Amino acid sequence: MKASVSLMTKTIAGIAALLVAVGALLFLPVWSLGYWQAWIFWFEFAGLVVAVTIYLLVKDPALVERRLKGGPTAEKEKSQRIIQWLAMLFFVALLVLPAVDHRLGWSHLSWWFVLLGNVFVVIGWFVIFLAFRENSFASSIIEVDKEQSVVSTGPYRLVRHPMYAGALIFMLGIPLALGSWWGLLSWAALAAVIIWRLLDEEEYLSRNLPGYADYCARTCYRLIPRIY
Repeated sequence: MKASVSLMTKTIAGIAALLVAVGALLFLPVWSLGYWQAWIFWFEFAGLVVAVTIYLLVKDPALVERRLKGGPTAEKEKSQRIIQWLAMLFFVALLVLPAVDHRLGWSHLSWWFVLLGNVFVVIGWFVIFLAFRENSFASSIIEVDKEQSVVSTGPYRLVRHPMYAGALIFMLGIPLALGSWWGLLSWAALAAVIIWRLLDEEEYLSRNLPGYADYCARTCYRLIPRIY
């Protein structure tokens, strides 16, 4: 299935805006382009975003269209609008705090930790990709499409929220990749918001998506097999 020209145009514009915003959040607080950890992360992030998006534009343009209508104002539930605003705030902090840390010299991570962080970024995006590939209804807002059914295959056999699991791994890698211990504080806050979101999402889907409550009963773990 091919994506329409309009969808491709909107997608390219969205990716460009995202990458410019991420670059600004990384380099403006430092007020220097000599932040080598940020350059490695930015190019890695850009490559992953572009690669996954190209795949989805070819294989599942409907999912790309669903993902484009995200953001706090697109949410129908008040609780999710609050969650989305908090998630945006803490994600910005996840980029800005390491940049401030770098400028002020608070952390002194060896290159091994920076490498480990970049590995986490790749692993996290791979898990997100697996979730996208399996679930065409993985919208960026909490909703139930009239054609939607419960997905219990692929990574959804192991945990109920593989996309969030991948996002947590990816975001854990960011402060390490950027050479900052202090950035992990932003990750902890963001993790709490994501857990709040998935619990609220489960309540909504149990009420509105036939078979979801039974799926939750069969699949016991939300994010980490045999742990949570």
